[in-house]
Amino acid sequence: MPPTLASLVHHSALKLTVRAGEDRLDVPVRWVHASELADPVPYMEGGELLLITALKLDAEDAKAMRRYVKRLVGAGVVGLGFAVGVNYDEIPKALVDTAAEEGLPLLEVPRRTPFIAISKAVSAAIAADQYRSVTAGFAAQRELTKQALTDGPEGLLSALAAQVDGWAALYDASGAVVATAPEWAGRRAARLTADVERLRDRPAPASSVVGGPDNEDRVELHTLGTGRRPRAALAVGTAAALGTAERYAVHSAIALLTLTTERSRSLQAAHERIGAAVLRLLLAGHPDHARAVAGDLYGGLLDAPFRIIVGESTDGEPLDGLAEVVESAAARSGEAVLVVPEGPERLVVLAVDGGAAVEACAEYAATLEGERAVGGQEQGGEEHELVVGLSAPAGPIAAAAAYKQAEQALSVARRRGRVLVEHEQLAAGSVLPLLADDAVRAFADGLLRPLAEHDATGRGDLVASLRAWLSRHGQWDAAAADLGVHRHTLRYRMRRVEEILGRSLDDPDVRMELWLALKATAAAE
Repeated sequence: MPPTLASLVHHSALKLTVRAGEDRLDVPVRWVHASELADPVPYMEGGELLLITALKLDAEDAKAMRRYVKRLVGAGVVGLGFAVGVNYDEIPKALVDTAAEEGLPLLEVPRRTPFIAISKAVSAAIAADQYRSVTAGFAAQRELTKQALTDGPEGLLSALAAQVDGWAALYDASGAVVATAPEWAGRRAARLTADVERLRDRPAPASSVVGGPDNEDRVELHTLGTGRRPRAALAVGTAAALGTAERYAVHSAIALLTLTTERSRSLQAAHERIGAAVLRLLLAGHPDHARAVAGDLYGGLLDAPFRIIVGESTDGEPLDGLAEVVESAAARSGEAVLVVPEGPERLVVLAVDGGAAVEACAEYAATLEGERAVGGQEQGGEEHELVVGLSAPAGPIAAAAAYKQAEQALSVARRRGRVLVEHEQLAAGSVLPLLADDAVRAFADGLLRPLAEHDATGRGDLVASLRAWLSRHGQWDAAAADLGVHRHTLRYRMRRVEEILGRSLDDPDVRMELWLALKATAAAE
């Protein structure tokens, strides 16, 4: 520990005597400074033991001493050493009384003790304390390294918590708690998720100090990783500010956790190349070859039902956020996931059906949907930055079909202005929303325009008659009743439709196209 006034008083060679402030001798001494100035405060930083002979002070003037001592206390001076036998044979009562009133420790320095001896004693004690701290820091570093190699991040966190006499927590890239030590700190660490998320938005490396939940402790937060975006974060909670040895331990933990969580660029690139090769083999219909290439890298992912997620950026920004969400969710749940970037603006993900990665993707999309809906209302509407298509569950043999489903869902999401669309929603829903497309509307308008122009002349109601006839599957009496006309009138109108369009209503393809055109026109109204 650093030197204190008490340790100096107990130093046998210094022969110091306490004249005031006996109850405050446990205060650490940062340095020793000798000054005969009437006001040395501008040259003080706080934490010093000030040594004087009162060469330029009227130490017997109570008012002057009160002003002097108050200035020293306000500047953070921890003690005053007064040399007797130089200008005064003993410390004047005015100074003793004032020091006692203000709570400033006052030490009597005998004539035979030079100020330099006190300075040397403090300097030696500070050096010894620093050496002990450095030695303890290296010992902590060795212990943390040992735990990291034998027990991984969990063992490292346990060793770190013991070193700082507090607790430690590791967060993933999404801000979720991965591990804590001791176990009781899990709930406390979870309440700091918002602080971790704010830290992630700052340029790396970043750190901050926050008050713990309910002001229980002091917490330091540090990002982990060497890239532009942090891959993880470390929280260290203690009852007080960290000392030198504890600081060494925290810095060592940051370095070791960074090495543990940060894969090198070459390894990451190799991992992505393997994933791309596995995906290509699956889509080409070679699941056995895909398994051989993947080995144990993706566990049982290629044997279980999975879903394919295709994401695209519509504003040119990388899809780091989506990749981090699915990878972090899979890591927390112990799932395997295959993430393949197809350029900076497109991402393909193979994830376990019903697993955490798929659920996290849906939650992420829902969050963006809500945020952008609010932003669109405030700013008059904005183009979505991310669109995602999600396939139905599939197996390795049907991977190509699942990929096509994801792309179809992606196309619908882009057309509807949605963030995410599932292919199953398309199969379970109506075809009508798919008709909300400019090309479909143009086709419908072109096909029905001759009939609409005929009706505009007042010579009949061919469009309404065609809609009624098609809705009744060509049943003349039922359709005529719906229109309130005779069936012969309806037959005449349908012949006019065929003449004007140059198409036969006996052709099922013609009837289908006309019905879709009518539906598309109605949807646009």
